[in-house]
Amino acid sequence: MFSFKAFRAIDEPELCIKFIEGHANVLKDYGVTKVTSSNNDWMHNPYVFVITVTEKSSDKVVSGLRIHVSHQDFPLPLEGAISQVDTRIHELISEYRKEGTGEIGGLWNSRAISGYGIGAIFLSRASLVIAAQLNVKTLFALCAEYTLKPTMQKGFEIEENIGNKGTFFYPKLDLVATLAVLKDVEMLPKALEVERDFILELRKNLKIERMEETPKGKISFEYDLEIENPNWQE
Repeated sequence: MFSFKAFRAIDEPELCIKFIEGHANVLKDYGVTKVTSSNNDWMHNPYVFVITVTEKSSDKVVSGLRIHVSHQDFPLPLEGAISQVDTRIHELISEYRKEGTGEIGGLWNSRAISGYGIGAIFLSRASLVIAAQLNVKTLFALCAEYTLKPTMQKGFEIEENIGNKGTFFYPKLDLVATLAVLKDVEMLPKALEVERDFILELRKNLKIERMEETPKGKISFEYDLEIENPNWQE
């Protein structure tokens, strides 16, 4: 069984540390060992929300992602990344911020559970389940080439006012990144029907245990996707 837990980062410091340790272990598996602590400043940011996936039998966090809500005092991570190639990103985010916006990112998956679709399918869907609780109309994602298609299937579209019609070389000259934006977090009008139905159904049942069909067969998932502090912006 896998357990999905959503929370505001500053409310669950111990879970944040498990998230960081799990992510660091994944990076080590891929040969990345130099990860600075400054990359983890998000755990002290009151505008960051997290979903962790815990394998119940081992009690290990095996996957996770974050949503950063845009605030003038806390720039989105993508602003720092994209401003290196296009400074218009700050003005663009500022405009979207007027009605509430944020960024989904930081998704990682333990190799031990690869093939189940935990991150690519279920965790990315869960992020849009909790996004409706965060008072954001829109949501951004900075996509690598292999994540663009599944992101678009959830209702995102390319933001063509940045880079070369939404694309640019990042983090190095032989890698193409694309800025995508979901313009209606609540209704998901451009999402594939199967994606939208899953997300909207789970929004009605934020705390539920159910069997999910994964690429490796049916598995029991336990969801706890209700943000416990609904008045977090006050």
